[in-house]
Amino acid sequence: MARMKFICDTERCIECNGCVTACKNDNEVPWGVNRRRVVTVNDGIIGKEKSISVACMHCTDAPCMAVCPVDCFYRTDEGVVLHDKDICIGCGYCSFACPFGAPQFLSTGAFGVRSKMDKCTFCSGGPEANGSVAEFEKYGRNRLAEGKLPLCAEMCSTKALIGGDSEVISGIFNSRVAAREANGRFTGNNLFGWSTAYGGPGTPDPKPTAAAKIPGAK
Repeated sequence: MARMKFICDTERCIECNGCVTACKNDNEVPWGVNRRRVVTVNDGIIGKEKSISVACMHCTDAPCMAVCPVDCFYRTDEGVVLHDKDICIGCGYCSFACPFGAPQFLSTGAFGVRSKMDKCTFCSGGPEANGSVAEFEKYGRNRLAEGKLPLCAEMCSTKALIGGDSEVISGIFNSRVAAREANGRFTGNNLFGWSTAYGGPGTPDPKPTAAAKIPGAK
């Protein structure tokens, strides 16, 4: 079984925000919520400026799952970390625990009351029936059920952002690093988020939790 992961190659990202636009448009994400965003560090410093596409990394040992007081998170057979909005209470604990700032909230009502949490789903929907109207309205398009990869990665013009089976995409990145080292252009392995989200070599895969086993799941 494939383990779906993201890689962002900071040597290729040109800060075009195509991934952000693709995600927001295809999933009809509401204003005020960005499931994916591009962050630039060392902005304006020649030779040190790097841009990074950031979203939920679907961590192997996801801290959001560990802190959620109502256990609304679950992991699919493909290793994608999802959540059930019918269970979520909008407490915001996940937003404090996530090292990537993935959980998003809309402030609604008096005193800035939070809405249900929203985040990147790796374009794999939620606990509702695959391809249903309810699934799309709550979680966006389920491209994985259609045999497709996340649109943000597919729309990346420089292929800085790639998503898919962890073994396949890590192999692609390793080939890039080897080519750069051979050309004397880049000697590092600047891989955003990989060790934080997925651990080092030999990290065991977590046991997936089927959506049907989540209380309240459809």
